[in-house]
Amino acid sequence: MHKPHVTVAAIVKKQNTFLLVKERDKFTKKICYNQPAGHLEQNETLAQAASRELFEETGLSLEPIGFLGVYNLHAANGVHYLRFCFLFDGVNESNELKPVDTDILAADWYSFDDINSLPLRSELVLRCISDSLTRPALSLETIFN
Repeated sequence: MHKPHVTVAAIVKKQNTFLLVKERDKFTKKICYNQPAGHLEQNETLAQAASRELFEETGLSLEPIGFLGVYNLHAANGVHYLRFCFLFDGVNESNELKPVDTDILAADWYSFDDINSLPLRSELVLRCISDSLTRPALSLETIFN
């Protein structure tokens, strides 16, 4: 039976920058950049998973302010992902970024132009950021828990 991997991603905007994490792709072993993101764990809501991943990968404790959408990706590594993207407001964040997850090499804020030149984990990284600039956020109540 086919079972897609359910993942969450945190799109965090601070003025004209977005929060990305630097990591090593587990498939290619190359350095790449991604939103704070990861898998849904047992007994947590999608929004809770997004907040948890954000904390583990950056050290920031934030709650989502909106839901961007669901993205379907059949990745080059052969895995089928369903990615649920949540929006976070990082405007008031002045805390130092301190990843707890040892797989994260660094976390930092990048302009849209900078992001265009980085090696990204997947095409969804740029797609979600672009969508966050052009599409209205959906209410968190869009998702029934």
